[in-house]
Amino acid sequence: MKFELATPSRMLVSDEVDEVVAPGIEGYFGVLPGHAALLTTLGNGRVTYRTGREEKHLTVLGGFAEVQPERVIILAEVAEAPEEIDLARAERARQRAELRLSGRHPQGHEGEGEIDYNRALAALERALARIMVADRLRVG
Repeated sequence: MKFELATPSRMLVSDEVDEVVAPGIEGYFGVLPGHAALLTTLGNGRVTYRTGREEKHLTVLGGFAEVQPERVIILAEVAEAPEEIDLARAERARQRAELRLSGRHPQGHEGEGEIDYNRALAALERALARIMVADRLRVG
């Protein structure tokens, strides 16, 4: 089936594939050729697509997926290939978000309320998605 993944600024993938797995807002979903039509919102996570035995991975941060029986189109807010991810930076972002979520505000950000909690949770999700994909590049 045809798989295309694009952001507002670029096309990352346009390929024939055997399977696509993507992070929906309710959890990951898989698509094989012949899948029923589906339109869904994406969460933050890893998109895996496979041709034969070869798997490739990308980080996506939000967006939409349109599935047709012989085509999957993902329009992501942000998408990154593993080699584009700065793993050290993602680890630092994860640590900052975890500190905020634990109630220990780094760098003098005391007294922040509910909005900061939601932002910290979103930052943690983004960092973990990047780390998950970048670690796959190191592992193979």
